[in-house]
Amino acid sequence: MTSPASTSCACVPAAARPAPQARSAYRVFRCIATRWADNDMYGHVNNVVYYGWFDTAVNAHLIEQGVLDIHAGQTIGLVVETRCNYFAPLAFPQTVEAGIRVARLGGSSVCYELGLFAQGAPLTAAAGHFIHVYVDRASRRPVPLPPALRAVLQALVMPG
Repeated sequence: MTSPASTSCACVPAAARPAPQARSAYRVFRCIATRWADNDMYGHVNNVVYYGWFDTAVNAHLIEQGVLDIHAGQTIGLVVETRCNYFAPLAFPQTVEAGIRVARLGGSSVCYELGLFAQGAPLTAAAGHFIHVYVDRASRRPVPLPPALRAVLQALVMPG
């Protein structure tokens, strides 16, 4: 049994633990204002809020690019997997800058990687991913990524 202060985790080998990333690791950024209600009793943003920021950053980008119609579009993205690693606390009234990139682009799916930065900070306070599988709105069956969506997503893929 480990002590409460230990950072050891039996499920993740020490060599595999993620580290904070630099801004240069992301293709586009979106500013998100924290809210008073985001803070928890410990004085920092509660962990569940980070997933909302991931979703907001990606979907707002897709809407702004004209490739996601949340009200009438035939193709919608369903989240099938998420993960987040926390490196430094964020708290109200900070502004968060969400960096977005695409790690993997499939036939009907995409793996987004996101980094959350305190405004102006050089390294991520948190980083994570989520995977969308794009499906037909009515049948909920996977469909190929529409060409316009694929083009927007391809622009988020990091070179190399």
